Amino acid sequence: PKSKEAKRRLTFFVNSLFMDIPNSPNMQDMMSWNVMTPFYSEDVTYNKSDLMKTEKTLGVSVLLYLQTLYKADWQHFLERNKIKDETQIWSKKHVDEVRRWASLRAQTLSRTVSGMMLNEKALRLLARLEGHDSETIDDLMCEKFGYVVACQVYGNMKKNQDGKADDIENLMHRFPHMRVAYIDNVRINRQGESYFYSVLVKSDRAGGITEIYRVRLPGNPVIGEGKPENQNHAIIFTRGEYLQTIDMNQEAYFEEALKMRNLLEEFGGGEGALPTTILGFREHIFTGSVSSLANYMALQETSFVTLGQRVLNKPLCSRLHYGHPDVFDKLFFMTRGGVSKSSKGINLSEDIFAGYNNVVRGGAVKFKEYVQVGKGRDVGGQQIYKFEAKLSQGNAEQSLSRDVYRVAQRLDFFRLFSMYFGGIGHYCGNVLTILTVYVVCYLMLGLALFDCEKIGDRKITPSGTLQMLLGGMGLMNTIPLFATLGVERGWWSSFHEICQVFITGGPLHFMFHIQTKAFYFAQTILVGGAKYRATGRGFVTQHSPFAENFRFFASSHIYLGMELSAALLLMGVYTGAGQYFGRTWSLWLACVSFLAAPFWFNPLTFEWQVVRNDYANWTGWMRGQGGGALKSWEVWWTEENSFYIGLGKASKLFFTCKAVLYLFIGWGILRSDLFESDPVVNKPWVPVRVVLVTFM
Repeated sequence: PKSKEAKRRLTFFVNSLFMDIPNSPNMQDMMSWNVMTPFYSEDVTYNKSDLMKTEKTLGVSVLLYLQTLYKADWQHFLERNKIKDETQIWSKKHVDEVRRWASLRAQTLSRTVSGMMLNEKALRLLARLEGHDSETIDDLMCEKFGYVVACQVYGNMKKNQDGKADDIENLMHRFPHMRVAYIDNVRINRQGESYFYSVLVKSDRAGGITEIYRVRLPGNPVIGEGKPENQNHAIIFTRGEYLQTIDMNQEAYFEEALKMRNLLEEFGGGEGALPTTILGFREHIFTGSVSSLANYMALQETSFVTLGQRVLNKPLCSRLHYGHPDVFDKLFFMTRGGVSKSSKGINLSEDIFAGYNNVVRGGAVKFKEYVQVGKGRDVGGQQIYKFEAKLSQGNAEQSLSRDVYRVAQRLDFFRLFSMYFGGIGHYCGNVLTILTVYVVCYLMLGLALFDCEKIGDRKITPSGTLQMLLGGMGLMNTIPLFATLGVERGWWSSFHEICQVFITGGPLHFMFHIQTKAFYFAQTILVGGAKYRATGRGFVTQHSPFAENFRFFASSHIYLGMELSAALLLMGVYTGAGQYFGRTWSLWLACVSFLAAPFWFNPLTFEWQVVRNDYANWTGWMRGQGGGALKSWEVWWTEENSFYIGLGKASKLFFTCKAVLYLFIGWGILRSDLFESDPVVNKPWVPVRVVLVTFM
């Protein structure tokens, strides 16, 4: 086939047939499983207005973007539907097909449902090959497979006549074995008292929707984090021995669905004394071609969901549950608290707590690589930032949780290190990395200011060449990824991929997000305030104004980048040790990444008219008075620093030490020869003035 995606899928499928796969049972003896997808209010199926909406700066609609990105697919679509004039695509005859074509190439519920229901199609084919008749096949499908979409607010959508409710119903009509679970709120009197119900509905195959079950609840079930509560209320409607959780940014492939009955056999044969209760497998990130940032995220996910989990599984034996698409032993988890905890704040990263619960209660985890599903990732700078912030805050909350304490008390010394390496340790390492950059920068500045760069007659001068060599060893971290891509895609493609990452500014992106993780992990430990951040899964076809990027990144990156840059400039003025570039190149690289990355990866950042508009917008925002954080820097700054009010004594001590450091640097500047000709050098306010000017 000419399609790269078709080649990739066929190559993986054929290679997987040579892996160690359990023998497949016949259809009547295979294990049964259900799939569950939590859904809130994301895109279901793109409508015409979604596809034709054009952003002012770029002038690109979502449909045009998809037509360009999937040019061959679009031509095949026109040929398949016998459309010779593209102006006909919005005719009544073709509009639904166009909406479906676009939705199947985005991160929508339609794509997820269409992919998951391929499991039913694959099982029907296997049953026909075994010689079962149509009636028997229908009975087998009801027995062996089911799909429940937990559309938490579907009832409200219906009441509000939201078009997404109609799109969900269209999916139920297209896939009659799909079920939708939602929470219904029924008001019983004028005082506002209500009854809450968990409701399951399906298509009646005659164009209507029929209710199957209605379970009255003791109250509003959403009292914690939304996503786990959504899963917990819907799990009672699933059937089968095993439960697969699938997020709504995922998809399945027909050829991989053929191997699901083989995969479920892994639960039957435990490799150790503990029963297999969680079964994980590979994910392919299908959004890698959307943008440079999306490609970086795809490679990052490849490193974790393939290389990382492979090592965590064997030899470390410390893989947990990191999210969808793992398959659970349903009976084991239903009798041990469910598949996700949902307490507000502490369970922000709800998936990992199923893994902790599994370890404490005696379950084992497997990870297999002969099956894969597709997965979408965030594709824009602000989306990725919010995603990394959410994960960092979630890991900080984990480190404060009783679950981690209980696991740590029960693991042996070596597995404890493995668990640290595979989870919280990554974020602690990021904090230590940024702390090291900060300490080294100010230590060198202090030595220069106070003329302490030598011991006797010998200068404390590191070998710049050696330092650059040691810094270059960090590139060795790309070797495992290079090897994996080489085996799967070919060595030349792997080399081209790695080179493209460096040329397009990949190092800036990854260094930038080291600080993102460090900032939000440390802030949550010191201050708290972890919260769910909706990243959105749409395409980035617009320019983000400078003022918006400033609000996003100033507190976490821009202020730190400017502070370190000022410190390095001062060090350059006062140092006498030589080899300035050899000692500071890595620190300058960090500063550049903190300051430049948000703008380097922003569309049309360097377009002159856009720059002028951004500057005018930003200066207006800086001068604004009142009206909310979006209209005034003063209001934004007050809200951004409001957490200082509730700081504990230990946290206040940390920030006080940082403030004392500024006075220390100011004293060093004051005692230098910078103010020898200034008649007011001895006035007490001069150090304060110097510090404020230097670190503005």
